[in-house]
Amino acid sequence: MKKEDIDTMFEGLRSEFDFESPNIGHQERFLAKLNHQKTKPGKQNSSGTNFWKPFLSIAASIIICLSVFTILKPSNNLKDLASVSTEMSQTQTFFTTAISDELLKLKNARTPETETLINDAMKQMAILEKDYESLKIDLTKSGDDKRVIYAMILNFQTRIEVLKNVMETIEQVNQLKQKNHENSITI
Repeated sequence: MKKEDIDTMFEGLRSEFDFESPNIGHQERFLAKLNHQKTKPGKQNSSGTNFWKPFLSIAASIIICLSVFTILKPSNNLKDLASVSTEMSQTQTFFTTAISDELLKLKNARTPETETLINDAMKQMAILEKDYESLKIDLTKSGDDKRVIYAMILNFQTRIEVLKNVMETIEQVNQLKQKNHENSITI
């Protein structure tokens, strides 16, 4: 704005200015009130609050950083056979169903005589499951490498073979037990 514009603006507003002077002693009363507020006991509390403000702001900053890190953290979306193609999805479904069936048979065949066999089989299954998890990581990193896919299928097949072999061994144990029981009755 030009100086002339400002001058004309003030000339127009001159009638609205407050030209009254304050009462005598106004400044002393104002300073006395101001000094009285500084010495109030309630105001000392605010200095105690000021002591915690830096710590609270640091804590709030840490919480915000952790929240942002948690929200923006990339999720570990590991690939499995089902994520490769629809055929692999069907393959994975077939194998998981077959493994579940064999595990159910194993559970139903649990007896004191077969307990150690079943426990050993479950340990082998845990090892194979751990291997499968590392294969999922490899598949995610390799971008659907066919060698990793074949290894995953082989892992499923190995699990089924382990369970079938244990079931065959359990059946043999049961047959031996039955033969021994028949021999003891006929004697």
